[in-house]
Amino acid sequence: MISGTLRACLGLLLLSPAWLSAATTEPTVASVVAGLARPAPAHVPFAEIRILHVMDRPLLSRGELAWLGQGHLQRKVLQPQPGLVDIAGDQVTLLRQGRDPRHFSLHRAPELQLMLQSFSALLEGDAERLQQSFQATLQSRSQGGWTLDLVPRDENLRRRMPHIAMDGAGRQIRCMRIEQPHGDRSIELFGTLADKVDASPQPDALLRLCQSAD
Repeated sequence: MISGTLRACLGLLLLSPAWLSAATTEPTVASVVAGLARPAPAHVPFAEIRILHVMDRPLLSRGELAWLGQGHLQRKVLQPQPGLVDIAGDQVTLLRQGRDPRHFSLHRAPELQLMLQSFSALLEGDAERLQQSFQATLQSRSQGGWTLDLVPRDENLRRRMPHIAMDGAGRQIRCMRIEQPHGDRSIELFGTLADKVDASPQPDALLRLCQSAD
């Protein structure tokens, strides 16, 4: 649940047009985060690939992320099994096909609340506040590309999610990669990149796609 809701929040960072030209100066954590502030309302498609140690092949899901403004965001899964994560203020609602709705308050999930508060700093372009909760480093690539690496400072959160990487170019995030215990991980591609994911995705090919100049 923590990782799913985090993906909903992070996906909001993509809800703006791509940077139309390559950066003219070397990017920093502060300059990249400052460029990620997003208005509302907006929507973006996604394709998520989950690699789990208990499964013999990756799991693929597709859907749409929506930022509706005033603290209201949604992550709607369309395939293979419809579902919805709805976050409005401090209330979370989970809707899954064939199951009763679930509701809970973020106050009952302090790690999730910390994560959402931290990543709201990304939506507001506030690098200083982000780095209060994450150790943030930036790797620059050619043609304005970059990878923002985030390591949680909170020990409990770090045990659940040791490392998060976001690949982007200019003011647009292309992909998000999350490491979890037991070698589990997820790769999420956004916007037009989501359409390029085939039915049998391979992790190495996905990484090349995320970090390509296309």
